Amino acid sequence: MELRQLRYFVTVAEELHFGRAAERLAIVQSAVSQQIGRLERELGVELFDRSPRHVRLTEAGGVFLPAARAVLDAERRALDTIGAYAESRRTVLRIGTSRGMGDRLTQVIEAMAERGYRVEPAALPAEERVRRVADRELDAAFVRGVADETGHDVRLVPVWQDELLVALPARHPLAGGAAVDLADLAELPLVLTDRRSNPALVDLVTRSCEEAGFTPVPGPPHSTLQDTLASLAAGTGGWTVLYATAAEQVRTTRVVFRPVRPALSLPAVLVVPPNAPARTEALLAACRSLASR
Repeated sequence: MELRQLRYFVTVAEELHFGRAAERLAIVQSAVSQQIGRLERELGVELFDRSPRHVRLTEAGGVFLPAARAVLDAERRALDTIGAYAESRRTVLRIGTSRGMGDRLTQVIEAMAERGYRVEPAALPAEERVRRVADRELDAAFVRGVADETGHDVRLVPVWQDELLVALPARHPLAGGAAVDLADLAELPLVLTDRRSNPALVDLVTRSCEEAGFTPVPGPPHSTLQDTLASLAAGTGGWTVLYATAAEQVRTTRVVFRPVRPALSLPAVLVVPPNAPARTEALLAACRSLASR
């Protein structure tokens, strides 16, 4: 039994005329007759009393009609339910994020809410974020330091620059100034994340140190930013770098965050699929607006 057979049956039952039913269904009359005949053979009963002068429901047809209508009503409810769900998802953005976005992410979520969209952030490794955008599992993703090719069919749209700060123990002599010269850190161990976790950041810091005339002294193994800051706060000699937006979230009296000379920053890039839907274009507009403030 097929839904279309039930639909044809109910239409004929309402019209009591195969020709008018075919017109309502926008198909030829022979198709209606053929499908009703197949339905009757499957059910083992005649649903209509046909004669050259009239079409009437048989007793079996009258019994079957409410049940057929109930099935078609259930179909409509199912379609309405999935339609409502699909409509609601058009206003949801699944965005890949990274640690250290801090208030930037809050601003993005608020800006999209003002535009009628809800953001579902997903913290993932950078390569995973890009892949999921390419596979349409995410609507967009923020990454840092990616300038051109990723190996995936995606668009890379620069949205702002993320400033980097130096973190030092508050009791260190260099902590008292407004900014720190990178060359002055040459003798201090550098505690930095593994390059596999953040190649853009590690490459920038390493290259900047070399340009300042030194190779950074490797510090103790890095686990998390919180653990590194706790170690610095306890007086362990060394330094690290973090995004200015992250520094706003982890303020402590025992560690200071200072700008560095020359200034260090990484471009924040929004990764979006080609031919992005309207909700992704709205996200790009929101990011451009935030960057201009």
